[in-house]
Amino acid sequence: MKTIVITGSTRGIGYGLADAFLDLGCAVTVSGRTAAAVEGAVVALSAKHPPENVFGHPCDVTHFDQVQGLWDAASACFGRIDVWINNAGISNFQMPVWEYPPELIEAVIGTNLVGAMYGARVALKGMLAQGSGSLYNMEGLGSDGRRVPGLTLYGTTKSGLRYLTDALVEETKDTPILVGALRPGMVMTELVTRQYGDRPEDWERVKRIFNILADRVETVAPWLARRVLDNERTGVRFNWLSRTKLMMRFLTAPFAKRTLFE
Repeated sequence: MKTIVITGSTRGIGYGLADAFLDLGCAVTVSGRTAAAVEGAVVALSAKHPPENVFGHPCDVTHFDQVQGLWDAASACFGRIDVWINNAGISNFQMPVWEYPPELIEAVIGTNLVGAMYGARVALKGMLAQGSGSLYNMEGLGSDGRRVPGLTLYGTTKSGLRYLTDALVEETKDTPILVGALRPGMVMTELVTRQYGDRPEDWERVKRIFNILADRVETVAPWLARRVLDNERTGVRFNWLSRTKLMMRFLTAPFAKRTLFE
């Protein structure tokens, strides 16, 4: 039985991955910034899966000692950690760079980039000590070089995360550790939808594009989880929304109406 740790897994794609790995017979440690969020996720997952396979531990990834504590707690619970996924991330509302509050810059970079660096440091050291393991970073907008006005902050962190992934592949190439990346495409989570909460006119405008490009968590997460468990190569990027799939969606959009918001 594989043991999995997923940061930022009390909701969204992280929670979906936890659910998917449990469906596949794994033991999973879920984590989030607050004890209440972690407890809620553990209760919900334990209602669907064997409770002994579900463990939760609070962790704010911007604090190194808490990331180390997450590894220590998960290891104590399950004996070892086979897969660590740096999933914790936050975005920003679309706005020009010159309007970003300094505290927003610190929060997004701290969670998305520093948190992933802390996770890599902790997980790789622990996996080298135990003799095996896999580390995956959750990439996103910016990892492929695309730029969206107003999302420069978020995109910059994901661009940096791609560099981190590639650098870690090189640094671990002579070790038994696998390093890779997960690219779920546009998944309909609060990370995407929350910025339209007070902009209903913009929401109606972008819904058509979302219906072409986006997917639900329950569609993408099981696909990613299976590939992680089957993978035996380092340096792999599991890309849900490939260029071919993207092209086909636009070509078939007039005939195949996808509806994600019913």
